[in-house]
Amino acid sequence: MNPNLARLQPYPFERLNALKAGLTPPTDKEHIALSIGEPKHPTPAFISEAIISHLHGLTQYPLTRGSDDLRESITAWLSHRFNIPANDIDAAHHVLPVNGTREALFAFAQCVVEADDDALVLMPNPFYQIYEGAAILAGATPLFLNSTAESNYLADFSQVTETQWQRCQLLYICSPGNPTGAVMDKQALTDLFALADKYDFIIASDECYSEIYFDEDKPPMGMLQACIEAGRNDFKRCIVFHSLSKRSNAPGLRSGFVAGDADVIAQFLKYRTYHGCAMSTPTQAASILAWNDEAHVEHNRDLYREKFAAVIEILKPIIAVEQPDAGFYLWVKTPISDTDFARDLFATQNVTVLPGSYLSRDTDNGNPGENYVRMALVAPMDECIEAAMRIKEFIQTL
Repeated sequence: MNPNLARLQPYPFERLNALKAGLTPPTDKEHIALSIGEPKHPTPAFISEAIISHLHGLTQYPLTRGSDDLRESITAWLSHRFNIPANDIDAAHHVLPVNGTREALFAFAQCVVEADDDALVLMPNPFYQIYEGAAILAGATPLFLNSTAESNYLADFSQVTETQWQRCQLLYICSPGNPTGAVMDKQALTDLFALADKYDFIIASDECYSEIYFDEDKPPMGMLQACIEAGRNDFKRCIVFHSLSKRSNAPGLRSGFVAGDADVIAQFLKYRTYHGCAMSTPTQAASILAWNDEAHVEHNRDLYREKFAAVIEILKPIIAVEQPDAGFYLWVKTPISDTDFARDLFATQNVTVLPGSYLSRDTDNGNPGENYVRMALVAPMDECIEAAMRIKEFIQTL
């Protein structure tokens, strides 16, 4: 067995199940899960219908690079969404379809990291645990950069020493962030470009929450957009990851893409050809329609705006809670330990939230997820309101 498998830590939901084990919540209250970031809004019918109408495509082996039509639809969306001139992004060289961002974020480290005792992969803390597992199984050591209120819930790159930057091979960033919802601005991204050039590492930007935001006039900036505005038209050392899971309420479709530096994309395509992870033909057909349509995405944002407004109105009088920059999570500081809060809330109110410390790692500067919980506002409006009322009742008993 790969000895690095023993270094992997339990997934947050394994720890959450263990925390809840043996508890008996009140039977007169239906369970409400705010713990997992799985969208519950209906998947647009045209996506489902496209899958069904293209089942004849199962008789063909799909290409790893995807169809020309799919890559063209992705390229057109990137160009429109992030103000990238059409002649600066090429569907044949800058874009590669993937089976959702989770598998791609993991596989990417296996492709680009040169296993070495000195190799570091940097990532925010708290974080999406795939980053950590990917680094470990690629033969590198994760380095966690705390995201706290003092750093506006963004990774604090001032923590990184000169030696650590020299050892860095890959940097994962997440904007909008999971779980904080914080968005990196142009200056923050431009500063990273300079560091990547100086120390020769690749930036992997997880942007799967980029289409859930609250001000239609201020969509989150993407890394490729920042590249163009900085005159970095070759997207050197920059790769972005996007998905239809959150944008189109289609987590079961397992459809996304990576885009950026053409040289890196070429190597990742080579890796994936051996990996055997081509997207099925029906999924490609449905994905083309999804990337070509914005009406369902705008409606999706409206639903989240309504839920955030309703939940925050209920909770704000009794606990410090603010609307994030983007995404569908509330990152809430707890009046007691995060694990006690999550356990006792479930035991008394049958509502599940995720302890922030399960999404973080201990560092010399503490655990930035400690005494926070993540609440995913993915359930229907009535369930979110009911959950907020129960959380309010629970907090009032503390």
